[in-house]
Amino acid sequence: MNRPTVLILASDPAFSREITANWPRTPDYDHALGCDDPEFTVLDDGLSRDLEGKHYDLAIADASSVKKAKSGRRKLPNPRLNKHLEQSLAAAGKPAILIHSDPSRGLYDIHGAVLGLRRDPGVWAALAGLIGREILRRRQAESRAAEAQKTCAVVQAEATLGRYIVEMRTNVNNALTTVLGNAELLVHEPGLPATVRAQADAIRNMALRLHEVFQRFSSLEKELSVAARESGKKTGSAAAGSR
Repeated sequence: MNRPTVLILASDPAFSREITANWPRTPDYDHALGCDDPEFTVLDDGLSRDLEGKHYDLAIADASSVKKAKSGRRKLPNPRLNKHLEQSLAAAGKPAILIHSDPSRGLYDIHGAVLGLRRDPGVWAALAGLIGREILRRRQAESRAAEAQKTCAVVQAEATLGRYIVEMRTNVNNALTTVLGNAELLVHEPGLPATVRAQADAIRNMALRLHEVFQRFSSLEKELSVAARESGKKTGSAAAGSR
């Protein structure tokens, strides 16, 4: 499974530093399941108009930073630009965390795939890291589930084919016996042209090979039946021993 990518959208370098510094490390048991720590890519929020074509698993965007005007006064975030940023994230259709500083909004709110998180001092970066890791874990779990479903579908198709072959084994063997018997009669037919005799001999040899293949199917069926019974016995013994 590919390592997940977290896209950080921010014009303030301190924002990305806070996110990466507070991102929780992935526990060992998650590593064992194939969940790795993400790669971080930083993009200026002014370049966020077209996110649909970009490859990432989670976006964390800064809609809370304040800048100083030429007069030295602090400027509040531009609501219109922040709204556009939120719309761009929603249009991308991928999970996103939007960090804002709007006091009229709650600690968090959810709009589709975008989770808004208020920038409360001292806690916002840690919360963003914890939420972000859980989002990535869920996406990875969903990806593993989808792969397992594909594998299961292939196995089920192969099992259906195998059952069909086993069920048709007797009919095929009967047909092969007929073909083999007639081929033997032709091979030993006196006065038969050499070319016809060679063709009859080829038919007989191919029938024998097919017969061997279906004999192998019979052996495999018996081996699988024995293995299933042994597995059932071990499972029953283990269950009885745990009581």
